[in-house]
Amino acid sequence: MSTQKTEVYASVVIRLLQSVIYDDDRKYWNDILNNETSVRDYFSKIGIELILNRQDGFAYLKQVEFADDDKTKPIQLIRKTPLTYEVSLLCVLLREWLDESEVKISGDKLFVTGRQIKERVDLFFKDKANRKRLLDKFDSLIKTARDLGFLYLNNEDVLNPDNNQYEVKKIIKAKINNEKLEELKNKLKQHVESV
Repeated sequence: MSTQKTEVYASVVIRLLQSVIYDDDRKYWNDILNNETSVRDYFSKIGIELILNRQDGFAYLKQVEFADDDKTKPIQLIRKTPLTYEVSLLCVLLREWLDESEVKISGDKLFVTGRQIKERVDLFFKDKANRKRLLDKFDSLIKTARDLGFLYLNNEDVLNPDNNQYEVKKIIKAKINNEKLEELKNKLKQHVESV
């Protein structure tokens, strides 16, 4: 049996490598707050930055940017996921929807149904063939948004998935900041103009 001592923050490090930590996950959230300096130091040694947003209640990891010719540049540990047109559109809509709700309901959580998401996405597809193709893969778009951590299934309706209720997670604001939002909007606009 190994006698190697495990750091008290080891479970938080492992959890961060797996996904985002939210403040409603009290155990991990408290552990990260209590061990923030140690966790930051641990990750900084391997070129990873801890992003901790106390106000919106989430923490995640971000790869530190290095110049291409920097000899100390580590191997890319945090994956960058390329987004398809449809996923980009969904992310832009969710991000703007969250911004709207924060203005209207002063920062509370945003809950939306599958039907409401479809209605918002549907506005961008006047061509019936493109609209049908999008609706055929709507469930996979929702799954991708969930995998990215932008949507959380809050209440499932097995009989009618359109009634599934999702929470739009505030991490979308950090992952798709204002600059990235504008970049995505421009790409979407170019795509629409080229079709």
